[in-house]
Amino acid sequence: MGNLPKARLEADHPFCHTAVDYAGPIMIANRKGRGCKLIKAYICVFVCLTVKAVHLELVTDLSAKCFISALNRFVARRGKPSNIYSDNGTNFVGANHELRAFLKQCRKDVISYSTETEIKFHFSPAYSPHFNGMAEGSVKSIKHHLKRVLGLAHLDFEEMYTVLVQIEGILNSRPITPLSSDPSDLIPLTPSHFLIGRTCTMLPAAPVEDKPISSLTRFKRIEQLKAHFWNRFYKEYISELQQRNKWRTIGEQPQTGELVLVKDDRLPPNRWLLGRVTAVYPGTDGVNRVADVITRAGTLRRAYNRLCPLPLLEQTVPRGGPC
Repeated sequence: MGNLPKARLEADHPFCHTAVDYAGPIMIANRKGRGCKLIKAYICVFVCLTVKAVHLELVTDLSAKCFISALNRFVARRGKPSNIYSDNGTNFVGANHELRAFLKQCRKDVISYSTETEIKFHFSPAYSPHFNGMAEGSVKSIKHHLKRVLGLAHLDFEEMYTVLVQIEGILNSRPITPLSSDPSDLIPLTPSHFLIGRTCTMLPAAPVEDKPISSLTRFKRIEQLKAHFWNRFYKEYISELQQRNKWRTIGEQPQTGELVLVKDDRLPPNRWLLGRVTAVYPGTDGVNRVADVITRAGTLRRAYNRLCPLPLLEQTVPRGGPC
């Protein structure tokens, strides 16, 4: 395995170094009501290489003009990136040529300013998607769940864009690592901390009705799709944190003061239940399998298979013991 790119290791502003890729196609309705036609649409995925934040834009085709429009919306909301990494898609290459042609046609004072702030496009070699692995991984995470969530839900452009923005909030709310070692601090570091300076939360909503999506109103359809995506992504993210090897090697045990994610399938979207381990209860073999966790809802006693320790940036105390 080769070394990580330099952009992945440099501390910089969010989306200063950005990877971009497309997901889709997905089918959307050209208008509301009966007689509407289904048209193709695509999801333009922007991923920050530094903090792994995600930005989603909905486009109607794979032309260079649509990508430039999506790029303009992205720059207006997230700021201008200095480097964009993408594959060799014709839409990205065409956008690069058109941007350069636009800059050359401007007057001298605009050119002298834009040459200093020009976005540098970096294209990966042909047939080498692993060179843009950060964006490819985000596309996989979005596409895998979105295909199963949408099903036969024919949303129009506005409704689909609303769903994507809410999915973007879910992806950027995932906990990465503890913010501090303070036992009273129950807030994890998330990608949204780099974007808005705090944890991303959503407006409270009524419980989703378990009915066929065709019988729901347009607003409740969006809420149901958001809830279904949250349930799938929540379980997948927890399973990634709970990866364990065969029982032949020494595994991890819950440690006092450790920040853990408590698995609870009843949580609403964008709600992550976190707590600090206050006490552990070893079994007859001396292995800790049950722990008390203090959360905002009180102290809970859970087995270790319901607790997911957040990875630390720098592990200072070795953890051991049989699994």
